[in-house]
Amino acid sequence: MWKRDEAVKPINGQPLTPAAPTHPPMAAAPARDSQRPYGRDIANIGKSVVIKGELTGSEDLAVEGNVDGTIELRDNVLTIGVNGHIKAKVFARLVIVLGKITGDVTASEKVDIRDGGSVEGDVVSPRVAIAEGAHFRGSIDMQGGKRAQAGSRAPVPARDDHQGDEFWRPGSISDSVAAAASAPA
Repeated sequence: MWKRDEAVKPINGQPLTPAAPTHPPMAAAPARDSQRPYGRDIANIGKSVVIKGELTGSEDLAVEGNVDGTIELRDNVLTIGVNGHIKAKVFARLVIVLGKITGDVTASEKVDIRDGGSVEGDVVSPRVAIAEGAHFRGSIDMQGGKRAQAGSRAPVPARDDHQGDEFWRPGSISDSVAAAASAPA
């Protein structure tokens, strides 16, 4: 065979340089988004885009810009990016918040407020996740998915105090707290 030293020696006083590859570089394979199944369409709203009015669609949507009005994607995923600012009523299957939403959010599956995300408004969804470092101000209604999808609010029936409460017994801590609260100061 050949010796390594001979292969590196310069020819005619010129140092050898490695030959450039003759085939074009391959493009990197697209990274799979863990939030959606492969093959689903995603529409993007860039950070310089401002939309005022009603936004509806039948594909997943990622918003980095500003939307003011109503967003309705009942069977799809809505992702509010870090630069996204929404002032709207939102209806979607799954809502992921990395930016800011001001307005009511209704999701038939889940609302996920991630670190740095902010929601100021009422949330209606069967599942809600609020990460450490997220901001939330409003109320949460975690009733069944059909109510969340319909966007309706049924009244909760009132129940008599302690009726049906298996663990309540007279003289318990709750009676002591109630007595202390009603006592004159």
